[in-house]
Amino acid sequence: MAKLTVKAIESARPKAAPYKLTVDTGLYIRVSTSGEKRWVVKYVLDGKQREARLPKPYGANGAGVMSLADAVTENQRVQSLARAGIDFQEQATEALAQARAEAEQRRLAAEKERAALLPFTAMFNEWLDAGVKRKDGNDEIRRAFGKDVLPAIGGKPVKHITDADLRGALAAIVDRKRNRMAVRVYRDLVQLFGWAEKRQPWRALLIEQNPAALLNIETIVSKDYNLDDTRKRRLSPAELRELDGILRAMAIAFGGAENKRKRQGARGLQPMSQAALWLCLSTMCRIGELLQARWEHVDLATGVWRIPEANTKQTNAAQDDHIVFLSPFALRQFESLRRITSDSPWCFPSRNRPVNDEDREGAHVDVKSVSKQVGDRQTMFKERSKPLKNRTNDDTLVLSKGTTGEWTPHDLRRTGATMMQKAGVNPDVVDRCLNHVLPGGSKARPSYLQHDYAPEKRAAWEVLGREIEAILSDAKTAQ
Repeated sequence: MAKLTVKAIESARPKAAPYKLTVDTGLYIRVSTSGEKRWVVKYVLDGKQREARLPKPYGANGAGVMSLADAVTENQRVQSLARAGIDFQEQATEALAQARAEAEQRRLAAEKERAALLPFTAMFNEWLDAGVKRKDGNDEIRRAFGKDVLPAIGGKPVKHITDADLRGALAAIVDRKRNRMAVRVYRDLVQLFGWAEKRQPWRALLIEQNPAALLNIETIVSKDYNLDDTRKRRLSPAELRELDGILRAMAIAFGGAENKRKRQGARGLQPMSQAALWLCLSTMCRIGELLQARWEHVDLATGVWRIPEANTKQTNAAQDDHIVFLSPFALRQFESLRRITSDSPWCFPSRNRPVNDEDREGAHVDVKSVSKQVGDRQTMFKERSKPLKNRTNDDTLVLSKGTTGEWTPHDLRRTGATMMQKAGVNPDVVDRCLNHVLPGGSKARPSYLQHDYAPEKRAAWEVLGREIEAILSDAKTAQ
């Protein structure tokens, strides 16, 4: 039984200095100058007396306090442990450490459980932000995955994604006759999962397997598809003459229409788009580079078109802007564009985006617009259940009666390069006209070999221009 009663403890008042009252053997209550009353225990361990304060202050009842009865019970426990050679303070420290360890284990388990539910979309978005950087700002990846991959597996937890899931998404692309796109998406999937395998939390989710590593693209694409993923279509001289005739007929039909707005189908390609095709052929530029051109980059007086490095696809340490020397044929295309778009800073201004106070320059046309226009006029090669709304759907640009397959604006770039090669232009010069990064060689070469090949490139484009003029003049003579 305690030597001090509850009443005695309650009546203890603060003094000028703290003091202690004996409550029981080894148990004391310390009264501070503020009146707070704290429990203190004294015990002998290994022949030495030790003193410690109990964690809770005195209180009759309630949370966060310790009553007289509880303090007596705790003192008895402390004394019993001391007789057994155990320090209750060390025991408490170990118990706290154990409690903290168990709490950390619970936290990690909960975090692991949450991570196990992270969807593919989360991993994909993090990869776009920190794992891949394409010149188009990753727009093409977003478009391709947004159309075929995310609808199929975007919401599925990464941990549960299998190679069968990925194969199904790729097979859907192949079913649309888009083998080349399937190969591109496959390569991006391999890159994405390879990046994720090296980083948490994705690494833990892929520890059992990387589903992309189990894919075999050869078994997914069509059996007759060339896995080199290299398109080889180029237009023959006869097809170039045929194309010229088609475009001229379109212009005549449109010019004779009384209501040009209603004769949208008769006019075929717009004059801007026609000029774009001939420029792709005569400069061997990429269609996306061309449609982003500004008039400040085209010097009609000197016949020079400067393509800013930011608009080009291939870049290296030795490359800045790509300089194109315009042949008379190419120059005429830009001159015709100038007559059409002189009120805009863009060579190919968008008509669908009005100029406003915030954006006085408007915008260039979509870089895929000409390719879509050409594709829309070769519907015999398209797998479409129904015609596209508000788009042309005919076969007016099919060449050679379709026997040589569909053609694209990029094929004109390949055609021009082949014509240069056939005319005897050095392949290295052809590559430079194409603005290709040349393979091989020392990294120090750009620092020492600084000839820009301007004379050789100018001569090469002149040769190409003459070849085009000769082919198309044959068509006019035949008429």
